[in-house]
Amino acid sequence: MRFSRLLHWSGIAGAGVCLLALAGLARFAIPPAAENNPAPTDAIVVLTGGSLRLQSGFDLMREGKGRELFVSGVNQEIGLDALLHIPGNDAPAWLACCTAIGHRADNTLGNALETKGWMRRQGYKSLRLVTAWYHMPRSLLEFERAMPDIAIIPHPVFPERVKPQNWWAWRGTASLLIGEYAKYLGALFRPVVERSSSDGTERIGAEARR
Repeated sequence: MRFSRLLHWSGIAGAGVCLLALAGLARFAIPPAAENNPAPTDAIVVLTGGSLRLQSGFDLMREGKGRELFVSGVNQEIGLDALLHIPGNDAPAWLACCTAIGHRADNTLGNALETKGWMRRQGYKSLRLVTAWYHMPRSLLEFERAMPDIAIIPHPVFPERVKPQNWWAWRGTASLLIGEYAKYLGALFRPVVERSSSDGTERIGAEARR
């Protein structure tokens, strides 16, 4: 009797978690409004990995929205000159004087840490963050954790290949959004997992010393 009751309530709890996760995914899949904050920032930060991001960074610099452009997560084999002359991107010639690139990051957490180091070296206090709209929630989460003292303005871009309207009917878009949502949840709960792991390690160490 006790086992069947436990099984019953476990099933209800599991169904509740699933419904909550599905509701979160539905909310996550709604694109944000385009950024319309006219305030300039010290830096424009572009995260590599998708279309429109780099061109949006160039456009923002051309509009005077930042003093310097930082591109995080650039392939090790691509230098600044090659980056500014990638076919299809319209970079003004003067941009070479106020653009920096980072080669160390290979994920979103790495982007945040790489940008944090660069911002500190430059003495900057504000940035406009450029990445795809579906990547923005996780990017903001990591950047705000890494740089709580930095003012961050999100500037999402909207790739045409991602179809937010009836997204579940588009296999590529559905796979992308579900995967990104899972990564966002992983990033959201990472501190809890790390804390639990650390507490467990400390407890084992304390027991070993007895």
